Amino acid sequence: MAENFTFDLVSPERRLARLEATEVQIPGADGDLTAMANHAPTITTLRPGILRAVHSGGTDEYVVVGGFAEIGASGVSVLAEQALPREEVTQEVYDRLVAEAKRAHDKAKDTFENEPGPVDDAAKLLSDMVAIGGHIGLSPNQSNL
Repeated sequence: MAENFTFDLVSPERRLARLEATEVQIPGADGDLTAMANHAPTITTLRPGILRAVHSGGTDEYVVVGGFAEIGASGVSVLAEQALPREEVTQEVYDRLVAEAKRAHDKAKDTFENEPGPVDDAAKLLSDMVAIGGHIGLSPNQSNL
């Protein structure tokens, strides 16, 4: 049987989870990773994606946008810029998240005309937001993406 560890997920608005988990799947900016008990200490930034916490009662899914995760001896702590339980992400909420990413991309293109770095970062954010919809069965509904 897998060992348990403490998993915490907080956003600026609220604490979304505090539970004993056996694994946490994290959408890291440098690649996805799965944290389990006795994982090497790690800090990673988050990309928009689905964070999954596996525990004795099943698997909880959360949509996270930005922030960071700290994996340590006491467990996993995730501080997300935005986070919602999967069941709270309706088509309307998802459309708002994609629209925010689209605005950030448009602003980066206007602000950084000859500097691809910030524009590429904003395009990656938008791409990740669109991909979330595919993973959870929602459509970006944006023909001009």
